[in-house]
Amino acid sequence: MKRLQWLDVSKGLAILFVVYFHFFRTVFEHYQLPPADWSGLVAAMMSILRGGWWQVSGLGFHAVGAFIILSGWTLMQSTMGRAESGHFAWGAWYGARFVRLYPMYWVAHIVLVSPFVARLEPVDGRIILSLLGLRFIDISMNFMYLNAAWWYFSMLIQFYLIFPLLFWGARKFGAWPFFLGACALGFFVRYLMLDVYPQHGFWILGGFAICRLPEFALGMALGMWHVGSTRTQRAQTAASSTELAGPPSPFGTHISSQRVAAVEGAARREAGPATSRAERFFLRGPGLIAGLILYPLALKLYDNGIAYVFCDFGTGACCFLAIAGIAGLISRVAGLAKIVGLVGVYSYGLYLIHQPYVIWLGLRIRPQPISVFLFIFLITAAVLSAWGIFLEKTTNALVNNLLPVRKTARS
Repeated sequence: MKRLQWLDVSKGLAILFVVYFHFFRTVFEHYQLPPADWSGLVAAMMSILRGGWWQVSGLGFHAVGAFIILSGWTLMQSTMGRAESGHFAWGAWYGARFVRLYPMYWVAHIVLVSPFVARLEPVDGRIILSLLGLRFIDISMNFMYLNAAWWYFSMLIQFYLIFPLLFWGARKFGAWPFFLGACALGFFVRYLMLDVYPQHGFWILGGFAICRLPEFALGMALGMWHVGSTRTQRAQTAASSTELAGPPSPFGTHISSQRVAAVEGAARREAGPATSRAERFFLRGPGLIAGLILYPLALKLYDNGIAYVFCDFGTGACCFLAIAGIAGLISRVAGLAKIVGLVGVYSYGLYLIHQPYVIWLGLRIRPQPISVFLFIFLITAAVLSAWGIFLEKTTNALVNNLLPVRKTARS
């Protein structure tokens, strides 16, 4: 199934927002905004912009929820394409997932001994569980060990473990019944672990993947919806083209076929690439507007324990809508879309290696004026993206050379 550039752009934006957040939190850890100045128009505008920047920067961790949604979408869409081709086996799927995830994850452990990284904890016996990805064992000691961002890996392997069951449920019951059932299960487990039998917050964060199932299931349902709406759009276009072509020519079917081809070609030139209902919603404004309107309501879910059951889902979904909407705008600028999309294609490598670097740098440059900080971040993001892409491409090439029969799958 063809890759969707705007999904790659969305993944690029999401991972860059996460990198930005970790850098922001390090540099401005002890910073306090100056009091708002309303003495003049310019001063008031600067105070509003500064306050808005501060609030938006503090939401960067919501991009993790958006990334879970994007992961569910891309994994569902790619697996549907393979399953419908008729050549699909779950054993091979698991093998492809293993060689996609673990080699680069192990390389990221090696990177921790390189210069210019923050090593906040010693390398000890916990490294074994970390290399295995089993960071949820003795969760308070291991979940954030060495690189706090790696908690996501232990959640991801749980989703991959149960994905065949999720895939079967989605195909059997349909996208939205499956999504509602997954939400019911995820929210019920969160309620039990937050309010009835309170557990360590790491379990809710992702140590027990079912707690983040609503976001992942939303991505899967959206992926199915997109496939269905795209096929409907193509069927309607084909039917419309045949209707416009008119009845068969009295001179034979050859001229009629030419008329069909001419009509289809004219329609493609006029309308451009086929766009599904899902893409029209997410990329052309409605999704972005909905995300911005609903975001303040989602932030209200932090107010009490019961509401927090739905908080990660609400904030992640709103962040996803905003990111997808911005991706739609970026996709109109070919050069920028290509760059951000490339970061999205190799977002896994950037995710694995970025945090020790931005902490190391942030601790050495703080504090900084906002404008200088933003300039440094752009350079840092470019360097880390290039480094992550190089490591991931090199690792994948090495793995493919060692295992030439089984290509790594990227989603």
